[in-house]
Amino acid sequence: MTQNRTHTCSELRLEHAGQKVKLSGWMENVREVGQNFAFVILRDFYGTTQIVIETEEMMNAVHGLNKETVITVEGTVRERSSKNANLPTGEIEVVPEKIEVLGKCRYNELPFQVNRSRDADETLRLKYRYLDLRNPEVKKNIILRCNVVSAIRAAMTDHGFLEITTPILTASSPEGARDYLVPARKHPGKFYALPQAPQQFKQLLMASGFDRYFQIAPCFRDEDARGDRSPGEFYQLDMEMSFATQDDVFGVIEAVFPPIFAKYGLYNVASSAPFKRIGFVEAMETYGSDKPDLRIDLTVQDATELLSGCGFGPFEGNVVKAIVVTDFTAARKQIDKLCADVEVQAGEKPYWFRLDENGEIVGGIAKFVADKKDEVAAKLGLKPGCFVGLTAGKKGAAQKTAGVLRNKLGQLCPNHFDKERYEFCWIVDFPMYEIGEESGELEFCHNPFSMPNGGKDILEKAIAGEVDPLSITAYQYDLVCNGVELSSGAVRNHDPEIMIKAFQMVRLGEEDVKSKFPAMYNAFCYGAPPHAGIAPGVDRMVMLLAGEESIREIIPFPMNKNAQDLMMGAPSAVEQKQLDELHIAVTEVEKE
Repeated sequence: MTQNRTHTCSELRLEHAGQKVKLSGWMENVREVGQNFAFVILRDFYGTTQIVIETEEMMNAVHGLNKETVITVEGTVRERSSKNANLPTGEIEVVPEKIEVLGKCRYNELPFQVNRSRDADETLRLKYRYLDLRNPEVKKNIILRCNVVSAIRAAMTDHGFLEITTPILTASSPEGARDYLVPARKHPGKFYALPQAPQQFKQLLMASGFDRYFQIAPCFRDEDARGDRSPGEFYQLDMEMSFATQDDVFGVIEAVFPPIFAKYGLYNVASSAPFKRIGFVEAMETYGSDKPDLRIDLTVQDATELLSGCGFGPFEGNVVKAIVVTDFTAARKQIDKLCADVEVQAGEKPYWFRLDENGEIVGGIAKFVADKKDEVAAKLGLKPGCFVGLTAGKKGAAQKTAGVLRNKLGQLCPNHFDKERYEFCWIVDFPMYEIGEESGELEFCHNPFSMPNGGKDILEKAIAGEVDPLSITAYQYDLVCNGVELSSGAVRNHDPEIMIKAFQMVRLGEEDVKSKFPAMYNAFCYGAPPHAGIAPGVDRMVMLLAGEESIREIIPFPMNKNAQDLMMGAPSAVEQKQLDELHIAVTEVEKE
């Protein structure tokens, strides 16, 4: 193979007994069991092989070497007397004749045991990521990521898409998150921005006459971390199609994803085409979420009218939602923990009662509901043994809390949760606009470049005050899998006149559109085809396939939750000379 090895540490089998071989790798463990007798476990990228030391010369060669030292071993393969059926190489061992140190580990103590690095503190793992990645359990996620990306590229190419890279240094534009800015040395006081997504460039490619585009695109957003989102940068399968409808985009994704999920996923069952389509309003009413986990068979019911006037304070004047769970067997302690967990996650407290085996309402808020037992049982479809979880508040809050409660109940009740599968759905018809939480004014809800349902006519009616802007929906869609939003996409607004009217709704005039999006506006004025696209997140996809809870487990060199690279020491201070070249002055932030 190479000058440093004839085989890898996973290749040798019983049929190689008697052969002279040369292996190279890291000393994972050394166990001395007597004078001039020891076992060395040699590990490389592919696996491990046992080396048996039986002579003084070979013992001297390894004695005193620290674990994780890189060595090369030349010797003879022989059959093991004590075989290890759990290892591919467990039937053989290598008796060395020559051992050479290639890269010495100079530290007696490691920050953590390599093969148990996942048990270590995350800060240590990120600081010594190169050691963490030596752990086969960690490494396999990176290998999975490589295989998935390769499969995506092959599938997209097979569907007639061209892989085209778009710029990393570009102009800042309002796309929903904070930009990472890069000072322009040759243009004092001006800045490039790292792209939050290749959104404008891929639409410009459609205006340029390219029919089908994709890339595994790096995206940069200065936003906080969470379990399914890495701060700083992430990767997405960015794609766009000309002369395409929403159905065309769905068709491509529904052809590409199920085989990849079935082949590489933790579970070998994935939804087949067509994926279930759920309107945004329906999703919020039925599941309490716009990213429902369809592996859970529980649904949300409206109980506002049913439970109004029951005397329970939190229900008065509020929307009330109910989730009925049949054959519920959880103990009171489990219910209390469930309610506490929901309150922490949703910020609102849930309530509950049960229908016991005698058909009596008991537990939780039973005393407020007992007088309406027959009506409640009839309208909610209750049978003995049913549990009813309840949420209350303004409509959005009641729905959100019900969504969290539904997920927690599903996890608590295996008979309502078909866990070992990948269940996809499309969430469609998102609102075009919403009232901003901070501004209190009308803002784009999803993507400002989306085509509204109703086109120019609906926008003109909204501008004239004939239609409530909040009632306008758009050709916007999310791809959801197992309760995780994998992607957002849309049929694009390719008509400059409609684009101007869409932005007019959020207090931006024609000149604002021209100044903020000059290339796209001008390109569309030269004739642009109808086009649509989507951008599933590669990191989230691999996280689902690997069955990981944290996205950092599938990124080779992730940042921590504070957007710091502990291994490289980034972000870091720079020399004054560099700041001077960029015409930048750093000022201290006053501490309150």
